[in-house]
Amino acid sequence: MVVASDLTSLNQRGLTGDAQILRQVFDSVDAASCPHTYNFHMHTVCSDGKLTPAALMEQVIAIGLQALAITDHHSLRGYHQAKAWLEDWRWRHPTPLGQRKTPHLGESAPRLFTGVEINALLADTEVHLLGYGFSPHHAAIAPYLQGSAPRGPMKSATSVIQAIQAAGGLAVLAHPARYRVSAEVLITHAAALNIDGIEAYYAYSNPDQWEPCPRHTPQIEALARRHRLLTTCGTDTHGSNLLRRL
Repeated sequence: MVVASDLTSLNQRGLTGDAQILRQVFDSVDAASCPHTYNFHMHTVCSDGKLTPAALMEQVIAIGLQALAITDHHSLRGYHQAKAWLEDWRWRHPTPLGQRKTPHLGESAPRLFTGVEINALLADTEVHLLGYGFSPHHAAIAPYLQGSAPRGPMKSATSVIQAIQAAGGLAVLAHPARYRVSAEVLITHAAALNIDGIEAYYAYSNPDQWEPCPRHTPQIEALARRHRLLTTCGTDTHGSNLLRRL
């Protein structure tokens, strides 16, 4: 949960308008948010997923998601294609006057935010960092959107977090209980680097019916509270069904 002093700091950092909206959304995310209301972790054929951006967006509409981010690895190609698809869908499906809008988001159609997943080194461990709501054309994030993992100093978690934040976005540690180092160690190190949040709601065992892992979720929620971090949720879809991971 973000407190008032943290909000002031985030505002002073120069978040994009989308990142400010996402901050409010992430502050409201809980174990029931994914996969039918929000989904902030999914992949397309533009990196290592099976869904085309168009097919992904068709499922988004069918599911009734309110907000989402495509987080292809080191690429925004899927985001740009999905954005064009959504703009065309909105033109063909105008919102009736007086239709109820979604809190925080201000519209009834699904809201697509920029997103990316970037390899990084944190506490001498290779991890994945998620960037959300950043300006897609900002020079700071450009080196991480070239289709391949960063190398050398650019791969440090410090560099990746700073690049996402310089582009006006929010930096999040993905699936913190999937690495060879404990979630507590990684989250503590990430918090010291001023990361914005952690992916708290994640189905580590890939069950047929998606649900946050009952083993890891309570610990990660507690660590988020301790370090005053935002919490996110996502299916990390790589297969053909947005309601699960594989």
